[in-house]
Amino acid sequence: MASQRAQRVAETIHKEISNLLIKGLKDPRIGFVTITSVDVTSDLRQAKVYYTLMGSQDERDQTQSGLNSSSSFVRQQLGKVLRLRHIPEVHFIYDASFDYGQRIEKLLSEVKPDLQEDD
Repeated sequence: MASQRAQRVAETIHKEISNLLIKGLKDPRIGFVTITSVDVTSDLRQAKVYYTLMGSQDERDQTQSGLNSSSSFVRQQLGKVLRLRHIPEVHFIYDASFDYGQRIEKLLSEVKPDLQEDD
């Protein structure tokens, strides 16, 4: 369980990276990204930033490489906002939960007509 301090830092990182994606990151490889959550280790040295985006696998790969190459810039910008001795290393991880949800929706919509025919 994360400490309150780690949760506050995670919330701040979430907010700042979201703002950077809107205003600051100009990498053309980065698509329309939504930050879903941020997990920070208890020692505040590592931050896992989970994101999702709509698009093909190729667009996801391009976005992943764009985010990875911008991690030092993101960390530098976080250093201006976070008042910590050590700024967390940022690791971007694709959040596939949205894809799973879409897949389940599709399966349920395929099963539903079959159930109505049985009535």
